[in-house]
Amino acid sequence: MQFYVGEALVGDGNEVAHIDLMIGSKDGPVGVAFANALSTQSEGHTNLLAVLEPNLAVKPSTVMITKVTIKGFKQVVQMFGPAQAAVAKAVADAVGEGIIPKDQAEDLVCVCGVFIHPEAEDDEKIYNYNYEAVKQSLVSAMGGKPTADEMIEKKDAAAHPFKGF
Repeated sequence: MQFYVGEALVGDGNEVAHIDLMIGSKDGPVGVAFANALSTQSEGHTNLLAVLEPNLAVKPSTVMITKVTIKGFKQVVQMFGPAQAAVAKAVADAVGEGIIPKDQAEDLVCVCGVFIHPEAEDDEKIYNYNYEAVKQSLVSAMGGKPTADEMIEKKDAAAHPFKGF
């Protein structure tokens, strides 16, 4: 496998979760992106590993990248708290449920873009929405969804929720 891509939007309000992810081989382009994400940090964009608890990182190794500039300690705590816990649990459950084959967990890496709205307040919603969005993204990625035929079939009726008009 070179790599697969998944995406999901779950929830509403300021706690809405939008996940973009890539999963692929350590020795492929996702492996390069994974290494770059961990080694290239910048102010407001602190990338972090998905861990179930300290000293228990998930497999496939997963790096979370911020999709917005983190401003303030509240957002930092939300990223390193409910969002990190949700991403880690979703990846672990995906392996446990066979969405990601267990025998490939050491050979794959995941790069997961996470959105935390600056005005998000409800940590439980942040956790629940991000868990579900990561899980849906992994199911889509590993299942090759949507297919080109599915995209073509729905393209003219698609209603983007943030289109603005």
